[in-house]
Amino acid sequence: MSQTSQPNWTAPPQPDWLVAMNTEGSYFDLSAVVPLDEESLLAQARRATGLSDFGDCGNSGDSGEDGWREPFRVLLRALEEEAELTLMGRLMARHDIFLWLRTRLMVADLLQRHPQILDEEIRAPMVIVGLPRSGTSILFELLAQDADVGVPQMWEALQPCPPPLAASYNSDARIGWADKLFTQWNRVAPEFAGMHEMRGDIPAECGLLMAGSFISDHIASLHQTPSYAAWCAGADFAPVYAWHKRILQILQWKNPRRRWLLKAPEHQVHLDTLLATYPDARIVQTHRDPIKCMSSATSLMGTLYRMRSNQPFNAELFENIIMGEATAARLERVMALRDAGIIPEANIADSRYQDLMDEPLACIERIYRHFDMPLSAETRAAMLAYLQAKPRGKFGQHRYTVDEERATERRYFARYQQRYGVPDEA
Repeated sequence: MSQTSQPNWTAPPQPDWLVAMNTEGSYFDLSAVVPLDEESLLAQARRATGLSDFGDCGNSGDSGEDGWREPFRVLLRALEEEAELTLMGRLMARHDIFLWLRTRLMVADLLQRHPQILDEEIRAPMVIVGLPRSGTSILFELLAQDADVGVPQMWEALQPCPPPLAASYNSDARIGWADKLFTQWNRVAPEFAGMHEMRGDIPAECGLLMAGSFISDHIASLHQTPSYAAWCAGADFAPVYAWHKRILQILQWKNPRRRWLLKAPEHQVHLDTLLATYPDARIVQTHRDPIKCMSSATSLMGTLYRMRSNQPFNAELFENIIMGEATAARLERVMALRDAGIIPEANIADSRYQDLMDEPLACIERIYRHFDMPLSAETRAAMLAYLQAKPRGKFGQHRYTVDEERATERRYFARYQQRYGVPDEA
């Protein structure tokens, strides 16, 4: 597939403390000081939990070891051979992997002791999908104001075991711990605060829920690891969604949710698998000028990579959200699935970014109406109050440019923009 050249993006300067830390770290043998090998990571997770069974990746009827160990090993090899991690990058990567392994151990132990958790029903989850930077986050936050909705928060997505309890849900000690961990991203890359809010008690994307399967775009977004990204691109995602469902079952076991509200750009690439796992899912697809989305996603992804490595940014690693032809193919595939009836129209509603910005409540009303769901006066009031309390730019401005060469890629999106009435912004 032919592509245009790399989009223009210049990395912002790093904080002085981070430059000094990584410079000092460059004098060490980093692979010895912060090891990322399989043996030490597995051993540390076992010591921390006192457990030994890592379970499977959601596949019923198999031994499970190969379900997660292969992507786990591909990731470790890619981190060593491709990611060019700094001292801070290695520390962050090792801690991430340790947490995901610890979660696997605790999930396997919990389900062995309480197999009835797998009887929990996940009924008609609403799932927001779309290109990154297409309005998925603000729509997610608005829909979450419905009192009937359960949204996985960052802290429970990162540490779902032990299962959250209804009585202590808003005071759980894990909230403060996760808050310090996630706001670290803003301290490492101050520009990130203007791109994406990070706290321990805000809605979490499903990529974080999926990380324990070791097949997730959340993992791929953190490092420049082309071999890992390529492996995931060809992977069977049925086990990943089975793991995703298990986590939701655990989260609602002691803290029931009437219906789940979920979100991840990754779902847009796997809608058929999502519907095979959740046949009654209510999918909301967001639509925004793809040129604008790609330009914004470029600076977002570049900033994420820059937290952990000083190597030049390679947009082709995330070509289906950053490079024109591949991004268009991603959008065209969803159109084809809808035309073929694989995604029934009853299961999917559309939300244009421009409508959400101009008339947010009218946009919400159309979504509820499509799925024949009541929108109460209390929910309307809660959504309005949320909008008034969070004006655009509250956490800083995400500044990025749309270069001339990027604009030439619009030809790839003509059919998509015409079908959904998506206006040009760039």
